[in-house]
Amino acid sequence: MKQRNSFFVCILLIVVSSSSSFAQKTTTTYFPTAGKWEQRMPSSMGIKESILNDAIALAKAGESKNPRSMEINHYRTFGKEPFGEGIGPFADRGEATGIIIYKGYIVAQWGEPDRCDMTHSVTKSFLSAIVGVAADKGMINSVTDTVAKYVPPIELYQPQQPVNRPAENIGEPQMLFPFASAHNRTITWDDLLRQTSDWEGTLWGKPEWADRPDADANKWIGRPRNKPGTVYEYNDVRVNALALAATSVWRRPLPQVLKQYIMDPIGASNTWRWTGYRNAWIVLDGQPVQSVSGGGHWGGGMFINAYDMARFGWLTLNRGKWNGQQLLSEVWIQRSLTPTVPKTDYGYMNWFLNTGRKFLPSAPETAFTHVGNGNNIIYVDPEHELVAVIRWIDGRSQDAVIGKIIEALPVK
Repeated sequence: MKQRNSFFVCILLIVVSSSSSFAQKTTTTYFPTAGKWEQRMPSSMGIKESILNDAIALAKAGESKNPRSMEINHYRTFGKEPFGEGIGPFADRGEATGIIIYKGYIVAQWGEPDRCDMTHSVTKSFLSAIVGVAADKGMINSVTDTVAKYVPPIELYQPQQPVNRPAENIGEPQMLFPFASAHNRTITWDDLLRQTSDWEGTLWGKPEWADRPDADANKWIGRPRNKPGTVYEYNDVRVNALALAATSVWRRPLPQVLKQYIMDPIGASNTWRWTGYRNAWIVLDGQPVQSVSGGGHWGGGMFINAYDMARFGWLTLNRGKWNGQQLLSEVWIQRSLTPTVPKTDYGYMNWFLNTGRKFLPSAPETAFTHVGNGNNIIYVDPEHELVAVIRWIDGRSQDAVIGKIIEALPVK
């Protein structure tokens, strides 16, 4: 009798174990391999196709009315600022484009998702990611460390300059010291990542005060500095100072770092390019290296297709993990999603939070976005296992589109 009971117990354990294994297999997160991304019919995943089609129609109808020439668009907007001349590459953009990822699978796409267009300030999210890799590896001991101690004097690469310095230049600095001032020496990595540094100075010919300048011109030069960490200001000159500091830490061009530690592991294409300004060159270990920009302000930044943007969005939805490999630590992702008192809907750049559902009223508060001018949006919604890349949409249309996408999903 005991043997018989033991036999049934063994059978029961096998059945339970098999059921558990089956459950694990069926709930395993799907990650697309390089060069291939499985597509599924929306109806096969319980998505209401008619509503999804309405969302796509709204996205197309809501295309930005700004010129498709990024250079002309620049001179109609940022180009009007002091020192607003473009110094990086521009390119004409494509048509309104998007991809919708549900539970890891492509369920809809429109426009030109293969086209490599400027992604503007979504570049900042890629920049903060490789700063995160440096922190995870211990190359940056703590984000509360001051940046100054990581950045040595920097020699500019100026091959057209005369070998012998003119007499009138003798005594002037020959190296770049971006964190040498009394204020800049107090700035931490965390301050730069949150855009609360109030970094002062001029970099690549652009004074920090000239980026989205104050309406009061008396505040442009020589105003009292805000203590780092106390005041938020979106400022691309300071972002570029972070990129320069990160280049010093890695001792390599940042696009190479991004490729090795983020883009290749997530199976991104080989077509994205991260560019800088034409005058943003330094000498690093005897080689000319471009310090890339953190966006398309004055040109440059990431040129990337929608599929690669979606892969990055899927990585951030899965909290830095890709197919069992932790590319960005849980700690870093949590920091990226943590706001501050000066800016309660912003984490690390460029992670826009939906605090109080102010940014996207139709989306859950747990959703976040990587946003660039244009608008370029990577919408990330862990609650619905949803990533949506929406490119070249007017800012007033984006909430309605996302609301429709969510409405089309199965009710949980």
